[in-house]
Amino acid sequence: MTGYEVRSVISETLGHFWHESFGQIYPALQALEEAGHVRRTGRGPGSRRVAEITASGRARLRELLAEPVATPPPRNGTLLRLFFGTELAPGAARTLVDEAVRRADEALAGFAAVRAEVSGDDSPEQAFRTMTLSYGEHVARAQLAWAQECRDALDTLEATASDPKEAPGAGG
Repeated sequence: MTGYEVRSVISETLGHFWHESFGQIYPALQALEEAGHVRRTGRGPGSRRVAEITASGRARLRELLAEPVATPPPRNGTLLRLFFGTELAPGAARTLVDEAVRRADEALAGFAAVRAEVSGDDSPEQAFRTMTLSYGEHVARAQLAWAQECRDALDTLEATASDPKEAPGAGG
């Protein structure tokens, strides 16, 4: 594949849980070629250079897949903003939560389309791919449940703010 095709395949098949930029792919392909793990086999569409994995590249891939998983710390802009929710403009927290619902619903629809597309494929490769698909579905459903909890909490906060008897420190 060309670097462009590699990026497209990653986006289409792994994009729900793995992302690579062209700025990562092209230098990686160059380094892999220098190490003998890929070889350039000519020109592809638009005169782009096509690379294919070599036997040593496949062996290196297996080595990398056997290494322990290093999980980077998460960075979630929605959670960061909600953490500082008292500093948000009125309604902004609900907008953030509603956007999280939209993204989770969109993800579930995408996963459902993938599941329908691969139904009937009983290959070992598809069994492993389905495991990753299932993970995405579970995460999206968890995000929806979390968002409903947030909506309920926001409803409570709004009701408390609009009823002086319920406000913190009210009464005596």
